[in-house]
Order: sequence, then C-alpha cells, then structure tokens
Amino acid sequence: MEQTNAIPGHAWSSDRVPEFSFDITDTTSFHRLFFVIRHTDAYEFNNIWIGAESMSPGDTAFTSQRFELPLTRGDRWSGRAMDDIREHRILMYREPVRFRRPGRYRVRLHQLMRQDPLKHVMNVGLRIERSGR
Repeated sequence: MEQTNAIPGHAWSSDRVPEFSFDITDTTSFHRLFFVIRHTDAYEFNNIWIGAESMSPGDTAFTSQRFELPLTRGDRWSGRAMDDIREHRILMYREPVRFRRPGRYRVRLHQLMRQDPLKHVMNVGLRIERSGR
C-alpha cells in the first residue's frame, strides 16, 4: 500500500496535515513502514523533521512521534531522481512492525521545520510493505 498527498504550490504549510488510512486484517504478518517524500532540487535542507500521529482501531486519540529524515548522503541527494525531482522512501522504524489489532488505522503527517511554509516539497505519503520476517 502506498498513498501520497500532493502539496499545493509545492509549499507545505504547518497547518496542512495529510491523513492516510489503511485496513489491516492479518495481525500475524510483519510490515515495513516508509515515509514517502518528493521534493525538487531547490529544497534547501539536507533533512526534514516530520510529526506522525497514529490511531489504531478502537482508540479514541492519536499518538504522536517525531522523526528526523535524512535526505542526503554526504553532499548528494539520496533517493531516486527524475530530472530535478527527488523521491525518498525512508524507513519509519528499523525493525518490521506487527499490527496487533485488525481494522482501520489512521496516520497524519505534518512538517516540523522552522520554515513555514516549507518550500519545494511536492508530495508526502506513507508506504507499507509486508516484510519477509
């Protein structure tokens, strides 16, 4: 599963909080979770701070976490390139996770950078892959 949200004008405002939802039926499998970030070469930073809020089925409140995502290796962009666009798929957690409850999960992403709006960000999203573990 991969879902992305386009950022209007390629300027991610701190009050724009894309939300993604997905259903889990298999609670025995492990999954790898990735942030998906697309930006232009004009992006001014070598990282991005993301706030992620998640809600499990049956919960009534979101749980928050902060992530610093590196976007460069040395002096070069990491991720895949297409012309002046960079796409990053960055692991959320080092180890695969198991969803303990079946049902609908919700995740909200927001930028935590000092620049607001955060310029040259085109898309943000979430990717979930079943792990071989």
